[in-house]
Amino acid sequence: MDNNTIKTVFKEYIHPLNSKVIQKMIDHAEIDKYVKKLDVLTFTRLFIYAQLKGLPNLRRVSEKVSRKKTVQRQVGIESISKSQLSRKFGDIPSEIFQVILHHLIQKLHRTLGSKRADQALGKIHLIDSSTLSMCLTQYEWADFRDTKSGVKMHTSVVFCDGEIFPNDVILTPARPADETQLDALIVPDKHALHVFDRGYFDFKKFDFYCAEGIRFVTRIKTNTVVHVIEELPVNPSSSILRDAVVKIGKMKHPLRLIEALDSEGAKISIVCNDAKSSAQEISDLYRSRWQIELFFKWCKQHLVLKKLYGKSQNAVFNQIYIAMIVFCLTLLMKHTLGYKGTLLEMRDWICDCWYKKLKSFTSELIKEPDRSSSGRRKLQHQRIFEQTLTQYESGDISHLNDLTYDPVN
Repeated sequence: MDNNTIKTVFKEYIHPLNSKVIQKMIDHAEIDKYVKKLDVLTFTRLFIYAQLKGLPNLRRVSEKVSRKKTVQRQVGIESISKSQLSRKFGDIPSEIFQVILHHLIQKLHRTLGSKRADQALGKIHLIDSSTLSMCLTQYEWADFRDTKSGVKMHTSVVFCDGEIFPNDVILTPARPADETQLDALIVPDKHALHVFDRGYFDFKKFDFYCAEGIRFVTRIKTNTVVHVIEELPVNPSSSILRDAVVKIGKMKHPLRLIEALDSEGAKISIVCNDAKSSAQEISDLYRSRWQIELFFKWCKQHLVLKKLYGKSQNAVFNQIYIAMIVFCLTLLMKHTLGYKGTLLEMRDWICDCWYKKLKSFTSELIKEPDRSSSGRRKLQHQRIFEQTLTQYESGDISHLNDLTYDPVN
């Protein structure tokens, strides 16, 4: 029997999660040693479903399992209480989901192809962080202001053909500065170009990257001391105002200083240690940094991140990692099925049809329009004019003076 006739959309969706590898990791850590009902794999399937459906709290998750036979069949559990879900969220080490996320990221690289990866993914890495704000009284372990707590997603993403996906995600309480995680997000590849903002400004790190041949592009702070070594020629017709070789602060290695105009006409000052790319290319690459902000916006709008399932650090980290896993699974399925729409449209398709058979789903997803249309027909003005002119020249003009309107004929 054709496997596609019995495989559901949800089963295909979670297929990239190698259950055998995950189970070996779980057995090694002895996480499910005394578990009888809600093991880690079942928990993972359940909260991938919860993320897809946008379930805001554990009560709704519990109700879905109890009331929906389709959920029970696909997830593999018939009932579960809110308190059991809450305990499990805090008990599972977040490192488990971090490893699963990294495994999916590697699959994304392979899915996009080695040649494509060499040309796009292997060159540009956008680095930034985003803070998820929380209530101080309930999340005291993550305090960073007088009235707020928060968790930072220190993230490196790659941007390719209009799509973004994470290259690495490191979760910490919001208080540590961004630059403390920069080394962990840097790819030790001389072909990679790292683009990040002023939150990661550190002279010692920049000197180390120059010595190791690690390329980077970032904005310079307004109070940074700049020593000019050489001014380089600039194309007067471009948006580049200045290109120079400089030393900044107490750095030992020289950098390029590029001054350009942004989209609003304001001057931005960029430094980099890339001597081969043109000033215009460096400027354009820095502008692409905005794509990581769009990634954070997409995740916060379309994944369950603003409403948290648990209050412990482990529970919060688990929820964020599962959300990133859902992002990667959605992108993987989009490429596997060859869907040409947006990632949000793909997620909506999966959300609406998650319980359907895969074969009927794929035929519906790539269904051709029921009828073809060439669009609104254009009036043949030239042809009508020529016919009228011929009738006029031949003397056949009596009908032109007839003002009778007959709605039937």
